[in-house]
Amino acid sequence: MSITFTLDPAVTPDLRDGLLDLWTDVSNAGGAVGFVPPVTREVIRPELVKHFAAMAEGRTRLLVGHDDQGDVAATAFFTFNTHRLMTHWAWLYTVMVHPRHQGKGYGRDLLTAAEQAARAIDGIEAIRLTCRGGLGLERFYGSCGYKEVGRIPGAIRVAPGEDRDDVIMLLPLV
Repeated sequence: MSITFTLDPAVTPDLRDGLLDLWTDVSNAGGAVGFVPPVTREVIRPELVKHFAAMAEGRTRLLVGHDDQGDVAATAFFTFNTHRLMTHWAWLYTVMVHPRHQGKGYGRDLLTAAEQAARAIDGIEAIRLTCRGGLGLERFYGSCGYKEVGRIPGAIRVAPGEDRDDVIMLLPLV
């Protein structure tokens, strides 16, 4: 089985629904993508709409991976800085691989595709992302070339009395 990545795909109802399903399934499987389970598509929909609005404004770009059946299997959103002193790097948000594809190397494939896409974007010299501590994500991103450059203890509250570190990772491209 393989995955095919597309940068800036046309936003169709099928893509929208696939992204909602992916985000819901990843969240409900315990993925650290902005929600804690249980969530529904209706809870996630407003966040996806915000991403689509940012895409329409040119502030965000979508990288999506489809599996052999054509289903949305992975995604990441690039968000560009509007501050004139920070336009040389981009954020990578909502990095997800569907739970049914975990352990197949699709996460590495997604990050490789993101790196290749970022290298093709004029003026981008680094990718920055944050991840929720306590899940081993910083080790995974580290194994893909990202360096931990900061950590804010207890910045993410997943439940009362259950805080996680916000880990800042950077991948230099030059």
